[in-house]
Amino acid sequence: MKVVSEQEFKAEVAEGLVVVDFFATWCGPCHIMGQILETIEEETDEKVKIIKVDVDESKNLAQEFNIKSIPTVMVYKDGELKESHIGVWNEDELIELLEKLA
Repeated sequence: MKVVSEQEFKAEVAEGLVVVDFFATWCGPCHIMGQILETIEEETDEKVKIIKVDVDESKNLAQEFNIKSIPTVMVYKDGELKESHIGVWNEDELIELLEKLA
């Protein structure tokens, strides 16, 4: 999974199905969410792009999206926000959503 900067963000979510994980390196639940996303990335064979945004490194982006709790996971399709979830997202529920959006 690629950690993207504020400058890269809009280009990264512009096309296709993209999962964005807003996280921090010190956040325990973020590590759990990261493991779930790694599993999903392996299972989807590049049909879904998964990117990460470090809220400590990209404070302006976190503020723009009003990120108050982490992990926060957002799902984009062709640049449009389709779904957002605060906290660790159940793997099966996230996969089901991604399959619907694909």
